[in-house]
Amino acid sequence: MTAKLREIENRLVYMSFSTDVLHSGHIKMIKKAARLGRLVIGVLTDEAVASYKRMPLVPFAERKTLFANLQGVYKVVAQEELSYKKILAELQPYYVVHGDDWRQGFQKPVRDEVVSCLAEYGGVLVEFPYSHDEKYKQLDGRTREAMAMPDRRRGRLSRAIRLKGLITAIEAHSGLTGLLAEHTVIYEEGRAQQFDAMWLSSLCDSTDRGKPDIELVDITARLRTLDDIMEVTTKPVIFDADTGGLKEHFVYTVRTLERMGVSMVIIEDKTGLKKNSLFGTEVKQTQETIENFAEKIAAGKKAQKTTDFMICARIESLILERGMEDALKRAHAFIKAGADAIMIHSRRQEPDEVFEFAEKFRATDKCTPLVVVPTSYNQVTESEFKARGINVVIYANHLMRAGFPAMQKAAETILRNHRSLECDEICMPFKQIIRLIPAE
Repeated sequence: MTAKLREIENRLVYMSFSTDVLHSGHIKMIKKAARLGRLVIGVLTDEAVASYKRMPLVPFAERKTLFANLQGVYKVVAQEELSYKKILAELQPYYVVHGDDWRQGFQKPVRDEVVSCLAEYGGVLVEFPYSHDEKYKQLDGRTREAMAMPDRRRGRLSRAIRLKGLITAIEAHSGLTGLLAEHTVIYEEGRAQQFDAMWLSSLCDSTDRGKPDIELVDITARLRTLDDIMEVTTKPVIFDADTGGLKEHFVYTVRTLERMGVSMVIIEDKTGLKKNSLFGTEVKQTQETIENFAEKIAAGKKAQKTTDFMICARIESLILERGMEDALKRAHAFIKAGADAIMIHSRRQEPDEVFEFAEKFRATDKCTPLVVVPTSYNQVTESEFKARGINVVIYANHLMRAGFPAMQKAAETILRNHRSLECDEICMPFKQIIRLIPAE
């Protein structure tokens, strides 16, 4: 009898956590699990958490220490992926404990995999009722508020690049499109696919105002759009600052963006009246000298107050048909001047020259993040970009481009039918739209 009791007491019990905030509901579940045997807590690494939801506010090491100091916890281990398969094969716990909330929804495939793994060696899944207490929702709301604060938001982009290798950003040009960028999620195979950041494009900001993309919309107006977006979102922001203007003006732009919580500013190495890069050599465009643009970057870096704000140098050599060697020469000079990232731009339908640049650049620089905007060579997948050493993929104007034809069709439908009845089938109910808008 004593041997049987000892066997029961020594059974391994496994629970997995990704949470930043440990509340009373978690503690209750941990206490229940600890009564079943020796409790092992698996803490998802930052990489694992970022693979299916937002970047954790509290780093892995601190979260691991937190659980290690809880009464009833026998051991804490790292769980390196959302899937339990590897960790269950290693530990073979008798029990796996989880809330019953994963019986439906995007985590159901993960649950099904756990059930299958346990069946292989006779393990048991124990599910406790998930708590929907209002106070826990309030805690989550406060966490989101903390994520929106400038000092919290600003550094998450560089951290995401380090953790994930490749991140994606989608254009936002208003508070509503910012909310779309924030909340659009696709669930598949137990994972959540979402955008990591938002791109505030000068082209889309100008177009939304019915103005040409020639730096006509001044920085004050652009900052109003930025403020509208940042007020209702939490994700990192990449700001398109065109040429950056005069060096003396750029330093103040850097300070303002940094103070607001922007993660990265991208400036292009052109001078004079700015024309959109899509025109290439069809219109007169002047590339700034390497020396002058390097000075602008250096001045911007000197002006910033924190280490997590990033200045990205956008190179137009391929757009203006100046050649690969010019593009590489500029990249290395701009990094030497202090640039934190390089954006290589191309308007060709095929990605060959971008891939060639990435290959040659990575031959001498393994670390500096590379940014691409694959508007024209849009057949390339994110995994292909990552394999080539590219770190940031920006979908630069798709919400604007998708919205315009839909609005144009709605207007034509009303004119054609002299009423709005026929338009309803292409319009989203307004109740569905306003659900995106925060109540407070």
